[in-house]
Amino acid sequence: MIPWRGIIEEYRKFLPVSDGTPVVSLQEGNTPLIQAKRLAEQICPGIDLYLKIEGANPTGSFKDRGMTLAVSKTLEKKARAVMCASTGNTSAAAAAYGAKAGIPVYVLIPAGNIALGKLTQAIMHGARIIQIEGNFDQALNIVKELCRHDEFELVNSLNPYRLEGQKTAAMEVCDQLGRAPTMHVLPVGNAGNITAYWKGYQEYYAAGQVRSLPQMVGFQAEGAAPLVRGHVIEQPSTVASAIRIGNPASWQLAMNAVNESSGLINMVTDEEILAAYRMVAREEGVFCEPASAASVAGVLNMNAKKLLDEGSTVVCTLTGHGLKDPDTAMNISPQPLTVSATHEAVKAALNIQA
Repeated sequence: MIPWRGIIEEYRKFLPVSDGTPVVSLQEGNTPLIQAKRLAEQICPGIDLYLKIEGANPTGSFKDRGMTLAVSKTLEKKARAVMCASTGNTSAAAAAYGAKAGIPVYVLIPAGNIALGKLTQAIMHGARIIQIEGNFDQALNIVKELCRHDEFELVNSLNPYRLEGQKTAAMEVCDQLGRAPTMHVLPVGNAGNITAYWKGYQEYYAAGQVRSLPQMVGFQAEGAAPLVRGHVIEQPSTVASAIRIGNPASWQLAMNAVNESSGLINMVTDEEILAAYRMVAREEGVFCEPASAASVAGVLNMNAKKLLDEGSTVVCTLTGHGLKDPDTAMNISPQPLTVSATHEAVKAALNIQA
């Protein structure tokens, strides 16, 4: 059996690389696609539900797929550093792949609005991190301007190589299922991922690897839903920090993906996101970050509106690992019970009958 080689080598013929591209890889990709039978029974027993667990990537999120390609192409063009704005996962991936490549990484983040797990990763990988007194959209505008006037390579999803790498997740889903799903549901923040998945499905279909295309369905958080509301949200607000974005970089491309696939874009409340967050962990044993759960919350929302067809194969992408944001998990969970160190006290706490 040939070991997994990372997405660039595994999907090379679909990617804009050549023999002269220096490949920077942490063997990203090949993430689990698990059938969620218990979850499906609770949501809609008539559907075949799967979870694409992108938290199994090396830095714990889907961002690694795009970053392997973006950093590889950065080396190819001999840029002197990479730079990004981030709500967390992009900074972690950029820092890790920059470290692997041996090039400097500069990150702008909104002060006080980045989950601890993600910030810790970027720090440990040696990125130079600057916090701004503003939001992600302001950080991205600054980074775009800086990258125009220096030899920095922008590695946010505006970088076309990011989307090229991220499209491989759709190809993997097809390889793992043996076909394309009926519907693919994703959280939407900066909107690059839904754009990339649609590109991946289209290219696999054109190559004859699958015989159908899925509907692309995206869900934003209610307090950060510019695509749904049709206008920029100046002060986006949601517990799901990874999708707390008010002016998505891939806005029009994402809407194209939804429209071309006869899909939809909608929003879910923070309460719905947190309910799905708990449900995925407790019913399927999968710990994802809150933003990831927007996809499952979306499926629950669609079922309530009778928008799911019996017999459909539905794939939800879980974009990042739950340990990215441990504070949220602890804040919404029962705290451990403390008792004296005796057999009787523990037995009483467990309500064990004699």
